[in-house]
Amino acid sequence: MKLKNIIKEYKDLLAEGLVKPTEMEIYTCNVDGSNLKQITHLGNANWCPFFTVDDKKILFSSNHASKKGFPFNLYAINADGTDLKRVTYDGVFDAFPVFSYSGKYLVFSSNRNNNGTHDTNLFIAEWVD
Repeated sequence: MKLKNIIKEYKDLLAEGLVKPTEMEIYTCNVDGSNLKQITHLGNANWCPFFTVDDKKILFSSNHASKKGFPFNLYAINADGTDLKRVTYDGVFDAFPVFSYSGKYLVFSSNRNNNGTHDTNLFIAEWVD
């Protein structure tokens, strides 16, 4: 795609308050940047990671299973990059997973149940591992 077309597509999306997801993978490292490890190898956009309270799993949002870049659903993966599991099954946008301090509840944002608008709401679910 020519640069001129890419810029036009970008500006058209911005005019609608949207952006196109890019290729992003989940990595971990020490706070000083050492010991960098790639956790996901899925393609598309894998982002907004959050560790479970025991640090054994990472929840994140991904559109890797989508052909058109949408929807985003939540996935869980072991901290070593094994055992990927889908957590949410929705046709819109699920992202920003956060656990309660106890780890008993998962809070996430979603565009579900918004009557076709771009409104994003918070949902609370009991976490059962």
